Amino acid sequence: MSDYRIKEHPILPIPAEPTLAFTWQGRDLKARVGETISSALFSNGIRTFGHHHKDGAPMGIFCANGQCAQCSVIADGLPVKSCMVPVRDGMTVAPLDGKPVLPDVGEGDLAFRDIETLNVECLILGGGPAGLSAAVELGKAGVGVVLVDDKADLGGKLVLQTHKFFGSIDACHAGTRGMDIGRKLEAEVRKFENVRIWANSNALAVFSDRKVGILREGHYVLVQPQVLLVATGAREKSLVFRGNTLPGVYGAGAFQTLVNRDMVKPSDRLFVIGGGNVGLIAAYHALQAGIEVVGLCEALPECGGYKVHRDKLVRMGVPIHNSHTVISANGEGEVESVTIAKLDAAWKVVPGTEKTFKCDTVLVAVGLEPVNEFFGKAKEFGLPVYSAGDAEEIAEASAAMFTGKIRGLEIARALGRDTGEVPTEWHRTAAVLKSRPGATITEEIPEDEKGVFPVFHCSQEIPCNPCTSICPQGSIMIEGNDILGVPTFNEKDCIACEQCVAVCPGLAITLLDYRRGGDEVLVSIPYEFPGSTIKAGDTVTVLDTLGRILGNVKVDRVRSPKFADHAVLVKVRAPFEIAKQIAGIRVQQPWVSEPMPEKVERLADDEIVCRCERVTAGDVRAQIRAGVRDMNELKASTRAGMGACGGKTCPSLIRRIFREEGVKDSEITELTQRPIFMEVPLGAFAGVVTGEGPVQDVARAHAVGAFQGGL
Repeated sequence: MSDYRIKEHPILPIPAEPTLAFTWQGRDLKARVGETISSALFSNGIRTFGHHHKDGAPMGIFCANGQCAQCSVIADGLPVKSCMVPVRDGMTVAPLDGKPVLPDVGEGDLAFRDIETLNVECLILGGGPAGLSAAVELGKAGVGVVLVDDKADLGGKLVLQTHKFFGSIDACHAGTRGMDIGRKLEAEVRKFENVRIWANSNALAVFSDRKVGILREGHYVLVQPQVLLVATGAREKSLVFRGNTLPGVYGAGAFQTLVNRDMVKPSDRLFVIGGGNVGLIAAYHALQAGIEVVGLCEALPECGGYKVHRDKLVRMGVPIHNSHTVISANGEGEVESVTIAKLDAAWKVVPGTEKTFKCDTVLVAVGLEPVNEFFGKAKEFGLPVYSAGDAEEIAEASAAMFTGKIRGLEIARALGRDTGEVPTEWHRTAAVLKSRPGATITEEIPEDEKGVFPVFHCSQEIPCNPCTSICPQGSIMIEGNDILGVPTFNEKDCIACEQCVAVCPGLAITLLDYRRGGDEVLVSIPYEFPGSTIKAGDTVTVLDTLGRILGNVKVDRVRSPKFADHAVLVKVRAPFEIAKQIAGIRVQQPWVSEPMPEKVERLADDEIVCRCERVTAGDVRAQIRAGVRDMNELKASTRAGMGACGGKTCPSLIRRIFREEGVKDSEITELTQRPIFMEVPLGAFAGVVTGEGPVQDVARAHAVGAFQGGL
C-alpha cells in the first residue's frame, strides 16, 4: 500500500506515526489514534469505498462532514459513515457494495432508559466562529447555555484554516491563522461555568412541541430552550457534469478536512472548479501540502474571491482559466483527468476549445448555501429563534464572529439581562466585514529608489487592515472611515522590521531596501512553504502580481522570526528594473499545468443530480416535461431527495433544471423538509442502552441509518 500521509508542512505539526491496526478487505493497515476510517483509507491510497446498489457506480468521499452517506463502509459487520467513525484497534473494514444487510439480532433482552428532557435558557447549534462568539457574550451575561457541535474539536471550519485572516486585528483577530482563532474562542468560552459544551453531538430536529432532539455521544436527549440560536454554518453547493460522482470528485471543504485536520495527502495532482475564496484557498492549501495544482477554472470573466488570493496562486505557478467550465471528470473507476472548455458571452461552450488535464482529483468549489433547516422549523413551530454566521448569510468567518457577538447580546437582552443596547459600531463593523470585494485599482508602484519602504501588491478594496495596526512607526494608513481601502505608506521612516510583510493575510506586501547601494536591491518576500526548500545562495524565479516571470534572482537570506507565525521571510538580491514588481516566488513548475496532447471525451451520459439515489438530469427533465412542478411529486417518482442526505444537496440542482426548462420559480412547489435532518439510530429514540458486548451490538443493529431508505 502507498503511504499518503503528509510528512512536512510549513504551518501544521506532523502527528505521531500510526499505531492502530485494522484490516481492509483482509489486508493489514495502520491508522493514527482518533483518525476516522475515511482518512485512514485515504492515507493508504484507497479512495473507492464501495459501489452503489442501483447501478454499481463506485462511491467515495463527498462531504467528509457526515451530511451524506457516500463514504459508507462496513465496519465490524455494520454499515457506518467512514468520515464520522474513528478507527478502533483490530477493526475489520470492508467496502459497502450494494445495500447493507443488518446482522441477526439474535436472542436477549434490550435495556432501556428514560429519555431526558433538559430545560435551558439558550441552546446554540454549532460551535464555529458565530456560535462560539455568541456563547462568549451569553457567558458574560450569565445566561444558561448549552452549545452543541458534532465534532470533537470546536471552531467549525476555523479548524481547517491554516491561512491568516482578513478584517481587523481588534475586531476579529485579523492577521492570525484561522485554526489559532478557533482555539482562542474555545478557550474563552470554556471560562464560563454557565456555558455547557456538548461536543460529538448531533442536532437532529426541531419538533412541533418546540423541543430539539440531540444525539449526545450516542444518547438521545430532548432540549427545551427558551431561545434557540442556529449557527450551523454552510454546506457546499454541488455541480452537475459528466463523471461528477467518480471517486476523486468532492468538495473543497472535504479536501481541507483531509489535509489540514487529518494531515492526509489525498491527491498527487488536482484541479479546482470555482474561483471564489473557498476554491482559491483550497488550491493554496494543496500547494502547502506538497500537492500539484494543475489549474483552476472559473465560469465568470474574473474570480469572485479576493484578488489577493487569486494573485497569490498565479505567482506561485497555478494558471487560472477564467470564462471556462468543466465538461467532464474522466476515468474508469476513479478520476484520471478533467476536461474543461471556454464559455462565450451567452454562457455556452465554445466548440473546439476543450482541453484535458491529467489529474487524480477534481475539487468542486462553486459556492455555499446556509444550513438553515433548523431555523425554518423553529420559526414554523413558534420557538424563539435567531441565526448567525453562514446559517444567516454567507460571508467570511470574520463576519460570522461579529454577527455571533451581536446575536449573543440580543438574546441576552431578550432573556431579561441588563446588557445594554448592541453598540451601533458593532452593526457597522459587521456590515463592513460582510462586504463583497470592491473596486480593483491599478497597482501603484512607488517612484522612490532610495532608503527602505514597503510595496503593496493588493489593489482591491476588501475589509483588511492588519498592516496598519502592526506597523510600529504608524507609517501605513488606509484612507477613509473604514478598513475597505487600499493601504498606503505615508513617507515616515521605515525601520525595516518586516512585520507588515509577515502579517499580511494575502502575502501581498514586499519590502525594498536600497541602502546597500550598487546595482541590486534587497527585496523581502513572504513565503509559507517549508523553509528547507529555500536557503541562502539559491537561485529562485520571481513573478509579479499577475504571475508573469520577472527573472531569476539570488537568495541573500532566509529567516523565520517568531512574529511571522510559521511564515518564512526570503530576502533576495534583485536588479533595479524588476525589484518593485516582485510579488512572489514561483513554487510550481510550468510543465505541471500543461494540458494533455488530446482532449478526452466522456461518452456515458451520467450527469447525476441526486447522488444518494443516482437520479440523472435526464430523469428529472423527463418529469418536468411531463408537467411536474412539485418537487415532492418529483421526489416520489424519481427518489431524488429521498436519500441519506435528506435532500440537502440536490434541491438547488433541481431548481436549476426547472429554470433551464423555462419553469419560473413561482410555479415550483418546494421540497418539504421533514425531521429528522440527520441520520440517527432508531434505538436511540426508544432509549436503548448501549455499552460493551451483545447489548451494544443489538442496539447498533437496530440503529443503523434509520433513514437510509428515505424520509
